[in-house]
Amino acid sequence: MDEIDKKILNILQKEFPLEEQPFLIVGQRCGISEDETIRRVKRMKKEGIIRRIGAVFEGKKLGRVSTLCAARVPEDKIDSFVKIVNASKNVTHNYQRNHEYNIWFTVSAANAKELEKFLKDVKAQTGITDILDMRAVRTFKINASFDL
Repeated sequence: MDEIDKKILNILQKEFPLEEQPFLIVGQRCGISEDETIRRVKRMKKEGIIRRIGAVFEGKKLGRVSTLCAARVPEDKIDSFVKIVNASKNVTHNYQRNHEYNIWFTVSAANAKELEKFLKDVKAQTGITDILDMRAVRTFKINASFDL
């Protein structure tokens, strides 16, 4: 990753242009062409440096519900469990932890009934029933960007 890649990442995190051709503007700010910017972004995405480019909305203000879940999954079932959980477009994060509850994920849904159905379906499909549903009591927003 060179200095131009770092500059691109900083712009994408903090100042993504809401324009018809955002990568043209990012490229201009970095002194490279739109095509070169897109090529670099695709490469960084392929390498796993960039996971996702998209907006973050305040789900609660849109009437949605979400929860953080922690599941106790036997080692030999982790891959299949994660595959089933990640199949839902409503799962935003999923990660393994070195903990008794070793798979943690966040899920958002249109309403509480839909969220409960998702969790019930995951339990039925995976056979994993020890899943903690930890809905937020208080919300804290942090700026999760990294200055490169």
